[in-house]
Amino acid sequence: MKKTISRNIAIVSAIFMVTFSIMLVTNYFKVSGTDPLQTIEILKQANEEVGENPQLQEQIRELDLLARRAYFISIGRLRLGVAILLMMVIVFVISLRIYFAKSKDIPNKDIDPIDNWAIQSKTRAYIVWIACGLAISGIIFALLTSSYLKKLSNKKSISETETVVSDYSTTDFEQETQAIEQAESVEETDVTNVLTAIDTLEISNVTHSGFRGNNSLGISPARNVPTTWNLATGKNILWRVPIPRKGYNSPIISGNRVFFTGADEDVRELFCYELSSGKLLWRLEAKNIPGSPSRAPATTDDTGLGAPTAATNGKVVCAIFGTGDVICADMNGKQLWAKNLGVPDNAYGFASSLLIYGNLLIIQYDNRNSPRVVALDLANGNERWSRPRPERNPSWSSPTIAMVNNRPQLILVGNPGITSYNPNTGEQNWRVEAMAGEPAPGAAYANGIVFAGTEYATLVAINATDGTILWRNNEILPEISSPVATRDFVFVATSYGVVASFDPQTGKVIKSMELGADFNASPIIVEGKIYLICTKGKVYIFSAQREFTLINSFETGEKTFATPAFTDRKIVIRTEKSIYCVKKSEP
Repeated sequence: MKKTISRNIAIVSAIFMVTFSIMLVTNYFKVSGTDPLQTIEILKQANEEVGENPQLQEQIRELDLLARRAYFISIGRLRLGVAILLMMVIVFVISLRIYFAKSKDIPNKDIDPIDNWAIQSKTRAYIVWIACGLAISGIIFALLTSSYLKKLSNKKSISETETVVSDYSTTDFEQETQAIEQAESVEETDVTNVLTAIDTLEISNVTHSGFRGNNSLGISPARNVPTTWNLATGKNILWRVPIPRKGYNSPIISGNRVFFTGADEDVRELFCYELSSGKLLWRLEAKNIPGSPSRAPATTDDTGLGAPTAATNGKVVCAIFGTGDVICADMNGKQLWAKNLGVPDNAYGFASSLLIYGNLLIIQYDNRNSPRVVALDLANGNERWSRPRPERNPSWSSPTIAMVNNRPQLILVGNPGITSYNPNTGEQNWRVEAMAGEPAPGAAYANGIVFAGTEYATLVAINATDGTILWRNNEILPEISSPVATRDFVFVATSYGVVASFDPQTGKVIKSMELGADFNASPIIVEGKIYLICTKGKVYIFSAQREFTLINSFETGEKTFATPAFTDRKIVIRTEKSIYCVKKSEP
């Protein structure tokens, strides 16, 4: 009985030794072939190209922490694996010792060269040596992995990241490290999942986090974007799915997820689709919210209850509807909080899109009853600050963040005011009264100048430092589509089919073009090109120059009111009937 038990223990421990050794060797090659710090370098380059972006800087800081977190988790697991392996070696040796205790002496007989006992003894020796060799290999590769991870953790790119975010000190890192080691959730996280999360953040940080992209500026750092596609033939179409519920809001992209909303009188929902496949991942209904109206407010058909675009920071996604209901969910569709801001009193319906800045959700709530701008805490929905807005009429414009002398300004366009706030506190920086009518276009910003315009009013350029007006132009004005600006030009698309380029210093029209189309979608600048889609679905691609030229144009066959979202090699477009993803073909 004792011999049988020791034999079984030896077999089990040998299996454990082989398994753990293979795992440690495999882990070494897996970890050594992965460099998550490339993601941080990409983000740093994007930050330099787009300009100082506090939101991007915050996420670079989080990626740094994730890389270090992966290091500590890997080291902990390696130590545990080596300890288990050594324990199994000891158990294996002791079990074999007990099993062969009575047969360790050579039999009292002449040894034949092919004696069975000798063969078995040699076989047992081979087994022992092979098992011990595997165990030693596992330990060696574990030590190599530990050295590699330590080298990775101390790479220069991480230390350089700390200089990007000025308030990220060594003390902060030590405190966060202690918190990580104490958190049960981190202890249970697999290293592979952490590295996957880093890859996901890389995509979301260089693409669309809200209406018109990051900070709502209409400029995307995406690369290798397609310049032609065909819905009828499927050329460059990765996927296409029907719209599950009506809405005029634009899609946004975070990692491998696409978000948008849909709403009618009965149901308001936030949708999440998989970017790589078009598969519906989850849908979250806005319901059971205190203060939400039992009956939806009346709206026109061209606005509806799902006009505002959602916003995300890669960790949470928020949406607002024409009922005044705001919901916030994590990336897996779990509702974190919800609240009602009061039913908006607008003639056509509420349409201002959301904007996330740091840990704040900023909402331009211009309507007849108590117009205001509100900043909510992303963690719990509590109001961080709120400022009344002395506007005469409601507006449908959306907020923009401009970095002026390395300081953020929150720019809102209303009637009659174009106002700059400190997004952290809500304090007003300056205000210029120049708008009229019912402003829908958001502001543009470049090189220290804010540009705003709307039909029946004017296109105005404002010195973002002190709020002084630099020039006005009443010739070519947008109605719904927001302008976009660079250091060299301001580009405007109108509802009556004219697109134009203005000199940002003088306001003179550099060039205009009559296209015979109307535009609701806003132009986006990507890789030196301006992408613009008219309401009939025709795509126009211009060179992003002062005297722009038409590079390409083609029909899609579906009415399009929403602004497209861009990421590397892909464009996500919402039409009246469907949402689809365009992907650039492999060269």
